[in-house]
Amino acid sequence: MAGSFIRVACPDCENEQVVFGKTSTTVACAVCGQTLARPTGGEAEIEGEVLEVVEDREENTAAI
Repeated sequence: MAGSFIRVACPDCENEQVVFGKTSTTVACAVCGQTLARPTGGEAEIEGEVLEVVEDREENTAAI
């Protein structure tokens, strides 16, 4: 399962929060409760401002 962790700024209170780019549940802001990300079955629909990609996860990272 490849995906990225993304730092997102809340559009209401400007709180910064890290979310998974392929989230399977709705992610709410920990401060005000505003929705930050919605699942779509693939890449999440990000509601806030994307500030940076914190970590890229690659599918085959294990050394063989």
